[in-house]
Amino acid sequence: MKSLLRAVLSVLLLAGGTLPAVAAPAPAPAPRAAPPAAADAPWTPPLSTRGRYIVDARGERFRLRSGNWDGAQGSWNGSGDRNDPATHHAGQDSHGIPLGLDRVALPALLADFRALGLNSVRLPFSNEMLHTTAPVPDSAVTANPALRGRTPLQVYDAVVSALTDAGFAVILNNHTGSTRWCCGLDGNERWNSGRSTAQWADDWVFLARRYRDNPRVVGADLYNEVRRDTWDDPNWGLGDAHDWQAASQEAADRILTEANPDLLIVIEGINWTGIPLDGLAHGRPTLTPVRTLSHTLVVSNKLVYSAHFYGYTGPHHSGATGLGETHDPRYQDMTPAQLQQTLYDQAFFVSAETGTHFTAPVWISEFGIGADETAAAPRAWFQNFTGDLAASDADFAYWPLVGWSTTAQGAPGGDSWAMLRYDATGRRTGVLDAADWRTAPWTALAAAPGRTGPVSAGPSWYQLDTSHRDHVASLRTRAAGDWDAGARKAVCPDGARLAGLSHTGGYGLCTTSDLRSPAGGQTVVRDEAYVPAGGDWAGGYTKFQCPAGQFLIGYSERGERVSAALCAPARTAPATTGGRTVWFDRGDNRPAGAGGGDFASGHYKGQCTTSEYAAGIAFTTRIGSRPSPAALLCRALPAT
Repeated sequence: MKSLLRAVLSVLLLAGGTLPAVAAPAPAPAPRAAPPAAADAPWTPPLSTRGRYIVDARGERFRLRSGNWDGAQGSWNGSGDRNDPATHHAGQDSHGIPLGLDRVALPALLADFRALGLNSVRLPFSNEMLHTTAPVPDSAVTANPALRGRTPLQVYDAVVSALTDAGFAVILNNHTGSTRWCCGLDGNERWNSGRSTAQWADDWVFLARRYRDNPRVVGADLYNEVRRDTWDDPNWGLGDAHDWQAASQEAADRILTEANPDLLIVIEGINWTGIPLDGLAHGRPTLTPVRTLSHTLVVSNKLVYSAHFYGYTGPHHSGATGLGETHDPRYQDMTPAQLQQTLYDQAFFVSAETGTHFTAPVWISEFGIGADETAAAPRAWFQNFTGDLAASDADFAYWPLVGWSTTAQGAPGGDSWAMLRYDATGRRTGVLDAADWRTAPWTALAAAPGRTGPVSAGPSWYQLDTSHRDHVASLRTRAAGDWDAGARKAVCPDGARLAGLSHTGGYGLCTTSDLRSPAGGQTVVRDEAYVPAGGDWAGGYTKFQCPAGQFLIGYSERGERVSAALCAPARTAPATTGGRTVWFDRGDNRPAGAGGGDFASGHYKGQCTTSEYAAGIAFTTRIGSRPSPAALLCRALPAT
């Protein structure tokens, strides 16, 4: 949301907010403000997640205090001569590489990043950048002559190395497809605008492999601000070519299995759907769909959700003024209490509501405001918003980190939103200087206390979904091949067991468990061969029961009919007799206070308790009845 979302084809509109393209003159040098404490606590990669927190390899909380170093995603506004800086955002021609390398040497830039209190950098790139073979002009790297003659990707390589050598964590961000300024009707609306989902995932596998041996490259931020194009909306879970939930799951699993299993996978919510006209449906879903449909990746504890917030936009306001403007409130129009509740509803619930299938860290990976902002409402929003980030102990990343303070010709200009602004001689102004009104709220945020130290590894919950495709989240099962060809299959991640099923919809719930034996394979159950004599726990129903000493890790369906159960051997023999039948074909049947949350919204569902394991699935094939899961056999876990 960093430019006017252009929009006009006949009566179809999609407009977004405008960031000032022309900045106020650069102020005279001001006394240096006291910077926040540098975020230089030692940390050990790789990073993972535990509940709502990101942790390092020692299990210590690692809070992302980040900035967005933009430029490699492109700066051209889409019209006019690309060689004219005036046709680029804020008059800044980035030449498809991180901004500022023409004005400041890398060591000085990184020292300023450290002085801001940052420990990490979100580093945008475009798909076009990955394939560009022409070197950048010498003028683009004047202050870093060692980078002359390199392609944009090679410059990006050098920036990644410099950041990680200096101790920063780097999160790669696929910001755009083509190298031009985002985010409107610019051909970059979706991950597959101008390419297939498979080609997009191929690019991610390529880049993740490229940095696989650099452990401080810690994350893959899959795509920026997925939004409507002229004709179509993205969606979350419809199973079509515009399904962002499915595409991000596909790319994430490919990155983790084909490139680097240590990376955090950052998935942003949907930034805009609908046409911004009063009376028509439109809005910014952000992370609200996660409550009912979350991601379960093939490598557990690697998922981070993200969201963007700018004061000039709103939950149903595109950010436009004039064409495309509606009468919906902007975030900056809200009272502090309204803003806090809205942030919770759109994003922070994901981290605040622990013990659910969607619980994950939330990274506010973009927010920002101009140094030249004088209006009371936007300034108050920034104060309130940074206060909410601090109070929520949220991970965050300011946009943008680096910008110019003068034009290419030396006149006042550039990007007033940048935290660090440099003139043609490398002289810096911005948040590190007391004259910038943003210094106080930024300093308070960067230095805000939060959870530190070890984070215990509590139980995690995972949602399975076969509504449109297989959902096999187990590497061990994948390695064994297709265990029920032609059926839709769901399998819990390695280190988890099946805890619940829905009657319709194809949903399952898994929870972390060390029950599985490290040796031994798995058993596909297609009949009642393992139901012992006298052990009919669901009279009149077909029962797929695990062999003695095994437990449920997956299931498959053909249409609505249960096709098979997948069982794995236990390391410690569980109870093989007794147990209870949990029916859920006529209503919900979950234990009071059950973990996992509503894993099948709008569908009947059943669930074993945390002290039980699921040993069998029952269903009926009676005419007029649904042949989908109807009951679970739940038995006591072995004593630990």
